[in-house]
Amino acid sequence: MIKINLLPHREAKRKQRKNAYFALLALSAVIGLITVLLVGAFFANQIANQTERNRFITAENTRLDGEIKEVATLKQEIDALKARQQAVEDLQSDRNQPVYLMDELVKQVPEGVYLNSLKQEGQRVALNGYAQSNERVSELLRNLSNNSAWLERPDLVEIRATNIGGSGRDSKHVFAFTVNVGIKRPSDKDAKDGAATPKNAVAAVAGTGAPAATLK
Repeated sequence: MIKINLLPHREAKRKQRKNAYFALLALSAVIGLITVLLVGAFFANQIANQTERNRFITAENTRLDGEIKEVATLKQEIDALKARQQAVEDLQSDRNQPVYLMDELVKQVPEGVYLNSLKQEGQRVALNGYAQSNERVSELLRNLSNNSAWLERPDLVEIRATNIGGSGRDSKHVFAFTVNVGIKRPSDKDAKDGAATPKNAVAAVAGTGAPAATLK
């Protein structure tokens, strides 16, 4: 006996395939959504970590900037203290400079040269006086340049012929001069070693109006 299936089997298979397609599509969508969420969470975690690192680096930079400012301030304070200390040391050593100056002038001014006045400004001293001749002034410059432990770099500012001591027979023909010379700042050792001799020099020139040698 022949059996004939009159049911719509093609439509049933087509519907079955369609249902399988939609199921696979839904499964793919779910897998894709889960993948996107996982990747998004991973990148969000990485961004959060990097943001935290950036915040830490910024905080450390701010802290280091503060420390650098403190170091700069401390350095300025140290430099200021050193400058004050140096100024005090210079003042202490400069107290003896007039003594050393008078002592050196007694030693270095040759005969035939009379010092009329002297004036110190900083580390330079202006000497004004009279000399019997140009050679006497040259000798003074050589002595100040080569033989003095405290005076240095003499510079002849002016020299001119003039007469002193009245008129006629009583007048003397001399050369008025102005010399600038540098005076050194003594170190502690120099001040200690030279402390005895200059005291005698002050006594030697006291009351003489600071002449180193009188004209003959």
